Amino acid sequence: MKSTYHFSSDDAEIDRTQVHLWLSEESYWAKGRSRATQDQAIDGSRNFGVYETSTGRQVAYARVVTDGVTFAWLCDLFVMPDVRGQGIGVALMEGIIEVFEPLSLKRMLLSTGDAHGLYAKFGFEPLDSPSKWMQRTVQPAALEGIRVRH
Repeated sequence: MKSTYHFSSDDAEIDRTQVHLWLSEESYWAKGRSRATQDQAIDGSRNFGVYETSTGRQVAYARVVTDGVTFAWLCDLFVMPDVRGQGIGVALMEGIIEVFEPLSLKRMLLSTGDAHGLYAKFGFEPLDSPSKWMQRTVQPAALEGIRVRH
């Protein structure tokens, strides 16, 4: 990555409007995500970005959902198309790993449809036993009218 960019874990630097546009309009995994949902996701996660040093313009984003002790899920990693191929994704991952390595988490997961090579550089590999993992996918319409009592 050229020295004209810098990594940050400061939530105050995140360009929420830009991140929402990238994810809701350009990503394959979050297309159509509402701004309110994206803001809630940012607020409930550890957030990371890469920025142009001279202008402060954000050029990459990722977030990690974690308890900070045993588990983390890396998600929503996005590099602006016109700066791809310059090592920005690698720099973003280096910064994230540097933040989480001292925590000695047992497991950090992610899902990708097209960036296996990037993540492999940082020790990510296919699940040993994918049949042990399960998922529950709920369609938004299925949640309408559900009230949770505490």
